[in-house]
Amino acid sequence: MVVETAAGEVAFLAARVLFGGVLAFMGLNHFTSVDEIAGYAEFKGLPLPRFSVVASGVLLVGGGLGIVAGVLPVLAAGALAVFLLVSAVTMHDFWAVPEEDAQDEMTGFLKNVSMAGGALALLAVGGQEWPYAVGVAVF
Repeated sequence: MVVETAAGEVAFLAARVLFGGVLAFMGLNHFTSVDEIAGYAEFKGLPLPRFSVVASGVLLVGGGLGIVAGVLPVLAAGALAVFLLVSAVTMHDFWAVPEEDAQDEMTGFLKNVSMAGGALALLAVGGQEWPYAVGVAVF
């Protein structure tokens, strides 16, 4: 078991809801703002920007809900970690933008990197039993 006290179980669930819920919400924004986000993705040089926005929305919603519910946690956490690290470098390249945009891009970069760290921590415990989880796991 990931935690061994009732308080720890509740805290772990709260962490999953906060972390996964934010990512799922971010994914929903990919669907409600497809044109705006696709325009930004195209500006950043992403191939197939509209498809990339929809696919990343699916990954964020699915991965986020997987973390919240404890469904396929290794897959959910691993996919989120990879996505967050790749998008940090490709979408928030603060080192390659004009100075007036650098702070906003650095904030986005650091947000993605820190959330990737959270996803990696969940990946590390993904093979263990999670409290208050549906408990569907492949690995």
